[in-house]
Amino acid sequence: MFEHYYTENPTSPLKVRELVLKLKNAHEYRFKSASGVYAYKRIDKATRILIEHLIVDGRSVLDLGCGYGVIGIVLKKENPDLEVYMSDVNKRAVKFAKINAKDNNVSVDIRQGDGYEPWKGMKFDMIVMNPPIAAGKEVWMRLIREAKDHLNTGGSLQVVAFHNKGGSRIKKFMDEVFENVEDVWKEGGIRIYRSVLKMSDTK
Repeated sequence: MFEHYYTENPTSPLKVRELVLKLKNAHEYRFKSASGVYAYKRIDKATRILIEHLIVDGRSVLDLGCGYGVIGIVLKKENPDLEVYMSDVNKRAVKFAKINAKDNNVSVDIRQGDGYEPWKGMKFDMIVMNPPIAAGKEVWMRLIREAKDHLNTGGSLQVVAFHNKGGSRIKKFMDEVFENVEDVWKEGGIRIYRSVLKMSDTK
Protein backbone atom coordinates (compact mmCIF):
# COMPACT_ATOMS: atom_id res chain seq x y z
CA MET A 1 0.00 0.00 0.00
CA PHE A 2 1.39 3.41 -1.01
CA GLU A 3 1.97 5.77 1.89
CA HIS A 4 3.22 9.27 1.12
CA TYR A 5 5.40 11.18 3.55
CA TYR A 6 2.61 13.62 4.54
CA THR A 7 1.48 11.11 7.15
CA GLU A 8 1.35 11.59 10.90
CA ASN A 9 2.39 8.04 11.80
CA PRO A 10 4.36 6.24 9.07
CA THR A 11 3.81 2.48 9.10
CA SER A 12 6.78 1.50 6.94
CA PRO A 13 9.57 -0.42 8.69
CA LEU A 14 12.15 1.99 10.05
CA LYS A 15 15.35 2.20 8.04
CA VAL A 16 18.00 4.84 8.76
CA ARG A 17 20.63 6.29 6.47
CA GLU A 18 23.38 8.84 7.07
CA LEU A 19 23.64 11.57 4.46
CA VAL A 20 26.35 14.20 4.01
CA LEU A 21 25.69 17.71 2.73
CA LYS A 22 28.50 20.04 1.69
CA LEU A 23 27.58 23.44 0.29
CA LYS A 24 29.89 26.06 -1.21
CA ASN A 25 31.55 28.23 1.43
CA ALA A 26 29.56 26.51 4.18
CA HIS A 27 29.87 23.93 6.92
CA GLU A 28 29.69 20.21 6.23
CA TYR A 29 26.53 18.57 7.57
CA ARG A 30 25.61 15.02 8.46
CA PHE A 31 21.99 13.99 8.67
CA LYS A 32 20.28 10.81 9.72
CA SER A 33 17.34 10.23 7.39
CA ALA A 34 14.54 7.75 8.00
CA SER A 35 12.25 5.74 5.78
CA GLY A 36 8.74 7.17 5.61
CA VAL A 37 10.19 10.70 5.55
CA TYR A 38 10.64 12.86 2.45
CA ALA A 39 13.97 12.45 0.61
CA TYR A 40 15.01 9.46 2.69
CA LYS A 41 17.62 8.20 0.22
CA ARG A 42 19.28 11.50 -0.65
CA ILE A 43 19.04 15.23 -0.02
CA ASP A 44 17.03 16.33 -3.02
CA LYS A 45 18.15 18.97 -5.49
CA ALA A 46 15.20 21.29 -4.82
CA THR A 47 16.07 21.45 -1.13
CA ARG A 48 19.71 22.26 -1.94
CA ILE A 49 18.65 25.05 -4.30
CA LEU A 50 16.26 26.55 -1.74
CA ILE A 51 18.98 26.61 0.92
CA GLU A 52 21.54 28.22 -1.39
CA HIS A 53 19.34 30.84 -3.06
CA LEU A 54 16.45 31.89 -0.83
CA ILE A 55 16.32 35.51 0.28
CA VAL A 56 16.80 35.93 4.02
CA ASP A 57 14.09 38.35 5.15
CA GLY A 58 14.16 39.48 8.77
CA ARG A 59 15.04 37.52 11.88
CA SER A 60 12.53 34.67 12.25
CA VAL A 61 11.91 31.79 9.87
CA LEU A 62 9.53 28.85 9.85
CA ASP A 63 10.66 25.74 7.98
CA LEU A 64 7.23 24.27 7.27
CA GLY A 65 7.23 20.55 6.54
CA CYS A 66 10.81 20.28 7.73
CA GLY A 67 11.28 16.55 7.17
CA TYR A 68 14.43 15.40 8.95
CA GLY A 69 15.53 19.00 9.24
CA VAL A 70 17.89 19.92 6.42
CA ILE A 71 16.63 23.42 5.56
CA GLY A 72 16.10 24.78 9.06
CA ILE A 73 19.30 23.31 10.47
CA VAL A 74 21.48 24.70 7.67
CA LEU A 75 19.80 28.12 7.86
CA LYS A 76 20.50 28.33 11.58
CA LYS A 77 24.10 27.13 11.31
CA GLU A 78 24.94 29.55 8.49
CA ASN A 79 22.92 32.43 10.01
CA PRO A 80 23.36 32.15 13.80
CA ASP A 81 21.27 35.26 14.52
CA LEU A 82 18.19 33.78 12.87
CA GLU A 83 15.38 32.48 15.06
CA VAL A 84 14.52 29.17 13.41
CA TYR A 85 11.28 27.25 13.91
CA MET A 86 10.56 23.90 12.28
CA SER A 87 7.56 21.60 12.11
CA ASP A 88 6.18 18.58 10.30
CA VAL A 89 3.01 16.51 10.47
CA ASN A 90 5.15 13.35 10.36
CA LYS A 91 6.16 12.23 13.86
CA ARG A 92 9.11 10.23 12.54
CA ALA A 93 10.37 13.30 10.68
CA VAL A 94 10.20 15.43 13.81
CA LYS A 95 12.06 12.80 15.84
CA PHE A 96 14.93 12.74 13.36
CA ALA A 97 14.94 16.53 12.89
CA LYS A 98 15.57 16.83 16.63
CA ILE A 99 18.36 14.23 16.44
CA ASN A 100 19.97 16.06 13.51
CA ALA A 101 19.72 19.47 15.18
CA LYS A 102 21.60 18.08 18.19
CA ASP A 103 24.17 16.28 16.03
CA ASN A 104 24.86 19.48 14.05
CA ASN A 105 25.02 21.63 17.19
CA VAL A 106 22.19 24.04 16.46
CA SER A 107 19.43 25.32 18.72
CA VAL A 108 16.06 25.43 16.95
CA ASP A 109 12.41 25.06 17.99
CA ILE A 110 10.99 21.85 16.45
CA ARG A 111 7.35 20.84 16.85
CA GLN A 112 4.99 18.21 15.48
CA GLY A 113 1.63 19.04 13.94
CA ASP A 114 -0.38 19.53 10.77
CA GLY A 115 0.36 22.74 8.93
CA TYR A 116 0.41 25.77 11.22
CA GLU A 117 -1.32 24.01 14.12
CA PRO A 118 1.84 24.04 16.29
CA TRP A 119 2.25 27.79 15.75
CA LYS A 120 -1.11 29.24 16.79
CA GLY A 121 -0.79 32.95 17.49
CA MET A 122 2.76 33.14 16.13
CA LYS A 123 4.02 35.11 13.15
CA PHE A 124 7.31 34.95 11.26
CA ASP A 125 9.40 37.08 8.92
CA MET A 126 9.85 34.13 6.55
CA ILE A 127 8.09 30.87 5.83
CA VAL A 128 10.03 28.45 3.63
CA MET A 129 8.66 25.28 2.14
CA ASN A 130 9.41 22.41 -0.21
CA PRO A 131 5.70 21.65 -0.54
CA PRO A 132 4.13 18.18 -0.16
CA ILE A 133 2.85 17.94 -3.72
CA ALA A 134 2.26 14.20 -3.33
CA ALA A 135 -0.30 14.93 -0.64
CA GLY A 136 -2.57 16.66 -3.17
CA LYS A 137 -3.41 20.21 -4.14
CA GLU A 138 -5.85 20.71 -1.25
CA VAL A 139 -2.94 20.34 1.17
CA TRP A 140 -0.41 22.64 -0.48
CA MET A 141 -3.09 25.21 -1.29
CA ARG A 142 -4.10 25.31 2.38
CA LEU A 143 -0.49 25.78 3.48
CA ILE A 144 -0.04 28.69 1.07
CA ARG A 145 -3.38 30.30 1.93
CA GLU A 146 -2.84 30.10 5.69
CA ALA A 147 0.69 31.48 5.41
CA LYS A 148 -0.82 34.98 5.32
CA ASP A 149 -2.01 34.57 8.92
CA HIS A 150 1.49 33.65 10.09
CA LEU A 151 3.64 36.28 8.39
CA ASN A 152 4.62 39.68 9.71
CA THR A 153 3.99 42.62 7.41
CA GLY A 154 6.71 42.61 4.77
CA GLY A 155 7.45 38.97 5.48
CA SER A 156 7.84 36.44 2.70
CA LEU A 157 6.67 32.98 1.74
CA GLN A 158 9.34 31.17 -0.32
CA VAL A 159 8.46 27.90 -2.02
CA VAL A 160 10.64 25.63 -4.17
CA ALA A 161 9.25 23.29 -6.83
CA PHE A 162 9.80 21.82 -10.28
CA HIS A 163 8.04 24.36 -12.47
CA ASN A 164 6.64 21.80 -14.91
CA LYS A 165 5.67 19.30 -12.19
CA GLY A 166 3.18 21.35 -10.23
CA GLY A 167 5.31 24.43 -9.67
CA SER A 168 3.50 26.57 -12.23
CA ARG A 169 0.20 25.93 -10.40
CA ILE A 170 1.83 26.78 -7.09
CA LYS A 171 3.18 30.04 -8.48
CA LYS A 172 -0.23 30.98 -9.86
CA PHE A 173 -1.93 30.25 -6.55
CA MET A 174 0.66 32.26 -4.60
CA ASP A 175 -0.08 35.20 -6.88
CA GLU A 176 -3.81 34.80 -6.25
CA VAL A 177 -3.34 34.70 -2.47
CA PHE A 178 -0.71 37.43 -2.05
CA GLU A 179 -1.34 39.41 -5.26
CA ASN A 180 2.40 39.24 -5.96
CA VAL A 181 4.95 36.56 -6.79
CA GLU A 182 8.46 36.51 -8.24
CA ASP A 183 10.95 33.91 -9.35
CA VAL A 184 13.92 34.20 -7.00
CA TRP A 185 15.95 31.51 -8.75
CA LYS A 186 15.72 29.17 -11.76
CA GLU A 187 17.88 26.10 -12.19
CA GLY A 188 17.37 22.80 -13.99
CA GLY A 189 13.60 23.13 -14.12
CA ILE A 190 13.45 24.06 -10.43
CA ARG A 191 12.30 27.48 -9.29
CA ILE A 192 12.02 29.36 -6.01
CA TYR A 193 8.84 31.43 -5.84
CA ARG A 194 8.58 34.32 -3.39
CA SER A 195 5.49 36.25 -2.30
CA VAL A 196 5.51 39.14 0.20
CA LEU A 197 2.77 40.08 2.67
CA LYS A 198 1.91 43.69 1.91
CA MET A 199 0.59 46.21 4.44
CA SER A 200 -2.88 46.16 2.85
CA ASP A 201 -3.13 42.37 3.37
CA THR A 202 -2.98 42.74 7.14
CA LYS A 203 -5.93 45.09 7.47
